[in-house]
Amino acid sequence: MNKRHKTLLTALMLSVTATATAGPGRWGQGGALYDYARVVRVEPLVREVRVATPRQECWEETVPVRREAHHSATPMILGGIIGGVIGNQMGKGRGKDVATVAGTILGGSIGRDIAHENHPADYGTVNRERCRTVNEYYTEERVSGYRVTYRYRGEEFTTRMSRDPGERIRVRIRVEPVGY
Repeated sequence: MNKRHKTLLTALMLSVTATATAGPGRWGQGGALYDYARVVRVEPLVREVRVATPRQECWEETVPVRREAHHSATPMILGGIIGGVIGNQMGKGRGKDVATVAGTILGGSIGRDIAHENHPADYGTVNRERCRTVNEYYTEERVSGYRVTYRYRGEEFTTRMSRDPGERIRVRIRVEPVGY
C-alpha cells in the first residue's frame, strides 16, 4: 500500500470511529442521554409585590404633670420648738427629757402637715415627644422566573426556569420503545 492509500484508510477509520462515538449527546447518570439545545427567546416573568417600609412618625403632645410646691422648713422647725417647750413643761426628772423629745417630734410633724395643707401640690403641663412606627406601602415589579424557548432538532420547546440560561440549555433526551 502506498502512502496515499494509508492516509485515506486512516482518515476513513477515524471518520467511522467518530461517527460511532459521537451522537446527539452524551450518556449521563442512570443511562439518561443529554444534549444541548439553542435558546431562541428568554422572557422575564414579572410580578408585582407589595413592600412595606417602616418609618417613625413623631409629634409633640402636652402632658399633665404634678410639680411639688417649694416648701419652707420654717413651719416644721417652729412646730418642733413649740412642741419641745410644751413637752418640757409637762414632765419631771427623766420624764421631762422624754416629754421634751416627744413634744419636739410631734410639734415638727404638726408644723410640716400645716405647711403642706396651706401649699398644695402644683399641677402643670409639659410638652413631650411621642413616636410610633407606621408602615408605608408601595408596589414594585420583581422577576420571579424566566420563560425560555429553545430549539432542538428543528422543533421549539418552552419551559420555565429560575434563571436566564444564556445561549444554550442542556436537555435530557428520552428514548422509549413503542409497544406493538
